[in-house]
Amino acid sequence: MNILLHICCGPCSIYPLQKLAESGHSVSGFFYNHNIHPYQEYQRRLTAVREFAGAKELAMIYRDEYNLEEFLSAVAQNPDARCSYCYFSRLDAAAQKAAELGFDAFTSSLLYSRYQNHESIRTAGERAAVRHGVSFYYEDFRPGWQEGIRISKEMGLYRQQYCGCIYSEKERYMPTAKNV
Repeated sequence: MNILLHICCGPCSIYPLQKLAESGHSVSGFFYNHNIHPYQEYQRRLTAVREFAGAKELAMIYRDEYNLEEFLSAVAQNPDARCSYCYFSRLDAAAQKAAELGFDAFTSSLLYSRYQNHESIRTAGERAAVRHGVSFYYEDFRPGWQEGIRISKEMGLYRQQYCGCIYSEKERYMPTAKNV
């Protein structure tokens, strides 16, 4: 299959790309991550994806949009549900681009992370697939977690410390009673 891989960041794309290629799929990357905060973090992740794609000679499509206000207006009333919005908005953009360019399917490097809700990602991907008339390719890439970390360190790729949004940054860095 010809698959469009939504890439959330360089390190998380390593194992999914490797696994898809080993399975005989032709893969192109798609970067769209409008939720990442702050802007400097967004730029670091975009740069890491560009470095990784260059090193792997991966064909890429970049939707280089930093839409903090759009993200906040969509999730501010219910921050606990932000991940569902975040998954769907990015996978919907990937599905739209995959359909527009004639890909057989789309998937996401989000499926590599141990920290993401796979059922919610799968639901969002399937919803986007129906909406745009293109298949969502689901595979659990978590078994390659350690391998992806090892390779990203060997490559010297920037490795972020939180998921990406302002809320996950707060959860990562704000002292709480149990970690003070």
